[in-house]
Amino acid sequence: MQKSMISQVRLGRDYAKAWPLRKELAPIFAEYRVIKATELALQVMPMLAVLTVFLQTSLLGNQYLPQALAMALFFLSLPVQGLLWLGKRAETHLTPAMTSWYQELHQKMVANGYQAKACARKPRYFELAQLLRDMFEKMDKAFTQEQF
Repeated sequence: MQKSMISQVRLGRDYAKAWPLRKELAPIFAEYRVIKATELALQVMPMLAVLTVFLQTSLLGNQYLPQALAMALFFLSLPVQGLLWLGKRAETHLTPAMTSWYQELHQKMVANGYQAKACARKPRYFELAQLLRDMFEKMDKAFTQEQF
C-alpha cells in the first residue's frame, strides 16, 4: 500500500529517533550518515533559503524573484528528502543475511536476560533499530563490544 508523503516523513522522523547513533554502526549502515546530514540540513537549510531570497532580490532586483524562490524551495527540500529516505528504509524488509543476524542477536540478548517481545519473522529496519537501541541501552558494554 502506498503511504502518503506526510506519513512517510513522520515514519522517517520516528526511525531517526529510534536508530542508535553509534560510531560502531556507521561502517555497516548508512543511517548514521543520513541522520546526521538530515539533522544538519534541518538546522541550516531554512536560514540558507531565506538568505538566498533576500540576497538575490536585494542585489539583483525583483525580476530574479522566481529564480530565488526556486533555489529556496530546493534548499528546503533537502531535509525532506533525507526524511523520506529514512521513512522508506524503516519499512524495508531486511535481507536474508541481515535477518539471520537480527535473529541471532535477539537470541543472544534473550540468553543474557533481555526481556522483549518475540522476534519478528520478517523484520524490517525499524525493528532492527529498536533491537540495536535496546542492545546499547540495556545490555552491558562487554556484550555490545563482543557483537561489534
